[in-house]
Amino acid sequence: MLNLLNRYPALSVCSADLQAMLDTLIECYSKGHKLLICGNGGSAADAEHIVGELMKGFRNPRKISKKESDAIMALDPVMGKNLVDKLQEALPAIALDGHVALTTAYLNDCEPLMCFAQQVQGYGCEGDVLLAISTSGNSQNVLYAATVAKAKGLKVIGLTGANESKLSAIADVCVRVPQTETYMIQELHLPVYHWFCLKLEETFWK
Repeated sequence: MLNLLNRYPALSVCSADLQAMLDTLIECYSKGHKLLICGNGGSAADAEHIVGELMKGFRNPRKISKKESDAIMALDPVMGKNLVDKLQEALPAIALDGHVALTTAYLNDCEPLMCFAQQVQGYGCEGDVLLAISTSGNSQNVLYAATVAKAKGLKVIGLTGANESKLSAIADVCVRVPQTETYMIQELHLPVYHWFCLKLEETFWK
């Protein structure tokens, strides 16, 4: 964490919550669970960005296991070699802002503000984690998702701005970066999630 705080000293006020966030994610993945992520607007883009860092190598190649390599090669040695050379291990993560057919069907047929909550209901399992990103901490669709997550036994991590919020009240861990202007909050969210993606990779692929 020292490298992060040296580059972004303002985040020093969040150091305890940053560590709690990382510990929660390590526990989740150590036990074979997955991460669900939701947010609106720029935070939706952040959700997709995080998935991109977790579902493939971030800084380091993550070679698949010998057991998996052998199983693939046994099925097709020619195609298998290309697969074994190019596939990378992943940390399972799903951004809930995607899935256009599901999203538009639910928006049209049911309740637009509960679209994230519906996906938590469908994807979420006890032991998983929901990363809820909201600069205000009060986005209703994010709060619905967090409520369903808690009810289903998921841990909830909030990533917000400096102010206390409904999300900071319900989350198991909430990293409140020390800004109150939306774009400035988002500017601090990016180094936070790059940091935990890097630390997760270092933890599971040393």
